[in-house]
Amino acid sequence: MPVNLSAPNPQDLHPVPGVQIGVAMAGVRKANRRDLTVVTLAEGSAVAGVFTKNRFCAAPVQICQKHLAAGTDIRALLVNTGNANAGTGEDGLVRAQTTCIALARHLDIAPEQVLPFSTGVIMETLPIDRIQAGLPAALADLKADNWALAAEGIMTTDTLPKAASRQVKVGNATVTVTGISKGAGMIKPNMATMLGYVATDAKIAPALLQGLAKDAADASFNRITIDGDTSTNDSFVVIATRQADHAEITSWDSPEGRAVREAVIAVSVQLAQAIVRDGEGATKFITITVEGGRDEAECRLAAYAIAHSPLVKTAFFASDPNLGRILAAVGYAGIDDLDQNLIELHLDDVHVVTKGGRRPEYREEDGQRVMKQSEITIRVGLARGTAATTLWTCDLSHDYVTINADYRS
Repeated sequence: MPVNLSAPNPQDLHPVPGVQIGVAMAGVRKANRRDLTVVTLAEGSAVAGVFTKNRFCAAPVQICQKHLAAGTDIRALLVNTGNANAGTGEDGLVRAQTTCIALARHLDIAPEQVLPFSTGVIMETLPIDRIQAGLPAALADLKADNWALAAEGIMTTDTLPKAASRQVKVGNATVTVTGISKGAGMIKPNMATMLGYVATDAKIAPALLQGLAKDAADASFNRITIDGDTSTNDSFVVIATRQADHAEITSWDSPEGRAVREAVIAVSVQLAQAIVRDGEGATKFITITVEGGRDEAECRLAAYAIAHSPLVKTAFFASDPNLGRILAAVGYAGIDDLDQNLIELHLDDVHVVTKGGRRPEYREEDGQRVMKQSEITIRVGLARGTAATTLWTCDLSHDYVTINADYRS
């Protein structure tokens, strides 16, 4: 079961002017499930994205990057689940492009104005005939308030759809930011998440949008990990339809710019944390903060070493305060001149380690109390400087193995 996560209330997801969404059952992999989503964007919308750094990136990722680099106005997104169209070679590229052509014909736009996305099983042929056959139903379903169904339609091993929304005042206008994401396994984003989309009607200067997408990813999706595997299909897209009635935002330094930027990042953080809370087999949501580093990079090394350690993650699943495993992970993180005699470790409110050794006042029952919680914070002090970083992960349970062993069945 997800850790303190519930399905979004459709009424809480504000429509974004300029965005319409349609969802259909195309039978891409399994019958009778929503697996095809079309998003249409008003003319004049700006779109930016960041994508996986996995060198074995999927065909739709390559097509998305090509279409965005061409500078053409993006007017539609096409998302299928059940098949990743990754590890499919030149045929996969042709099939991804064919889906763009098919949707473009329906919308009377150019194929280069369509961004394709796929998620699901790797190294299987994308069934473009099913996708093409499902497009009319998805287009007939286009609505401004279909965000909740879209969140469901992009799921794979997720147990719950993931969505977030908020509104802020910009001048006299109310600006909306709404987003969805999916992911539960194969999560160690090296840019963003498996799939994530955040849209706003804010009138943002197009030149600012790519920087916003990167900053939002770095503050959210680039701070989560479930199993340390970077997906072949990671894609995070930020959309600004520019429909809101306020002066154009040309700098993030203005009060209006800060308000919009903070709202986009806040929605992204909520979506990213939802992925961890719904991690495959997860029973604990764990926040890891490493502070006192010389720079953020070495703090991230230590934090990810903790987050990726199977020994640490299984100890948290068992609620076993075997906390020496955390110290061991910090020690092999790759900080070559780390002084172990300066390390501090807190588990929530419990001070476990001081000056590199067990704190005399620490009691096993205190650690046990914290380990039984569903939400836990690990805080490590390196005593090397003023830099710090925070990321989010989960425990590793029996169910993670079961889910991934049975994934294709």
